[in-house]
This record gives sequence, structure tokens and C-alpha cells, in this order.
Amino acid sequence: MARTRVRHTRIVSLVALSAALPLLTGCGGEDASATGTTGTGATGTGGRKPLVVVTTTWEGALAKAAGAEDITVIVPQSVHHAPDYDPKPSDLAAVAAADFVLYAPFEPYAAKIKEAAGSKARLVEVNLDNDPAKAGAEVVRLGGLFGTEDAAAGWKSRLDGEVTKLNGELKAAWPGGRSPVVVTQVFTAWAAGLAGATTVGTYGPEPVTPSQLASLSAKKPAFVLDNAHMSTGTVLPDAGAEQVAIVNYPGEDLDLLAVYRDAAAELKKAMG
Repeated sequence: MARTRVRHTRIVSLVALSAALPLLTGCGGEDASATGTTGTGATGTGGRKPLVVVTTTWEGALAKAAGAEDITVIVPQSVHHAPDYDPKPSDLAAVAAADFVLYAPFEPYAAKIKEAAGSKARLVEVNLDNDPAKAGAEVVRLGGLFGTEDAAAGWKSRLDGEVTKLNGELKAAWPGGRSPVVVTQVFTAWAAGLAGATTVGTYGPEPVTPSQLASLSAKKPAFVLDNAHMSTGTVLPDAGAEQVAIVNYPGEDLDLLAVYRDAAAELKKAMG
């Protein structure tokens, strides 16, 4: 298997930036999220693997899983809340040189990314959701765009196997052998599914209101699955529920399977 080359735009040279600046004022690419047929595809890259620029490690992990081997990540992994990041000129220079640019519509800098994309770049709106079925479908879709269908299918098979394994381990760890009752942040519901937990309520992404606090506490959850990237502190302070931080974004290695393993480890620790 070829080694994935992951780059970060903070190392882009001034020479590369000055060369790319004329492109920043040119025509942007078109959004390929609906049909995947606009812009230049993998078959238009001279037989080479496409250069993929992604906003965060989450999009980057999906691209890597789909078979991309040359990936540039804009938002450093050290930024705890990625939507707060303000793209630098060097970031936009990297976007201009890309074959594919992956972004999520909720990211506030999406408009800047679209404007900076070079005329050859294919803009791809990505659905960021770690629900295994949705993540697997997104990887397969990206593999079709990149021309790396076999790699994407192989990763999806590994994902299915990993999820089955982790689900079995988590069910074996259920307290008292019963499905735990949980409340989840809206973007961590996938972790409840991984554990086979019974979800009795959700909250967010806004802070919990007093009425929500009373309603969710009354359901007597054993655990609260909080979003580590959007935490507002203790969600249900008087409910007696143990709060578990769930991480959605992969690390710099862009290993999405590690996100599932890490979540399972946190859940097993809590249930133990």
C-alpha cells in the first residue's frame, strides 16, 4: 500500500504563495456535492493521484480512507474548535493548487475556501458524521470521485469489521448486562450507537437551557456523551450521570478508525 503524504499549510513557502496568488482572484471551482461531475476529476490529473486539500483532519481522514495519498490539511490539529480557525494567505494558496477541495458547509470559512479555489479544483461538500453507515457511504462516494474505488471499498470493509468488534466488546461491558441509558450531544449520537446504548435525549450544539436541564435530568441517564470539541462543562450537574468526552476529529495521522477505538475505550472505562 502506498504511503499517504499528509502536509500542513503552515509549511507552504512564500514562493508557493506568490505563485498561487494570481489564482486566488480567478474563477472558483464548482460545488460537486450533489452530482460529483463538475470540475476536474481523477482522470484529468495525468494518471497521478490527485492533490487533495481539506479544511480539517476530519475531512482529511475521510479522504485518506477513500484512497487519497497527497493530502494537505488547512486547520492544524492543535486547534481545539476547528470552526474558530481563520484561514491564512498560505492556506488559501494551497487551496488554489488543489485538484479537490473538501470542506463542510457548517464551517464559517467555507465561503473563503470556495473563493480561493483554482479553476481546476473540484469543490466537494463533505458530510461530517461518524455514524459508521454515513462515514462508510461518504468514503465510498469520495473514492468514486478520486478514482480510488478499490481502496475506498477496502477501508469500508475494515470499518464494518472494526465496528462489529467494538460493539461486541462494549455490549460485554454493559453494567449489569443491560443497555446503559444515555443522553448525547447531537454530534456524538454515533458513539451511543457504537455502544448499543439506549438514548433517552439529546442536546446542543447550543448550551443546555434550564428547561432542557430539567427534562434530561428527569430521564435519569447513567451517562452523558459530551462533544469534546464543543463542551460547555458539566451538562447535567445534579443528575448523577457520568460525563464521557467523545472526540470526533482524528489526529494528524488521519486515522478515522482510531476515533472509533478511542471512543470505545472511553466508554468501556466509564461503564467499568
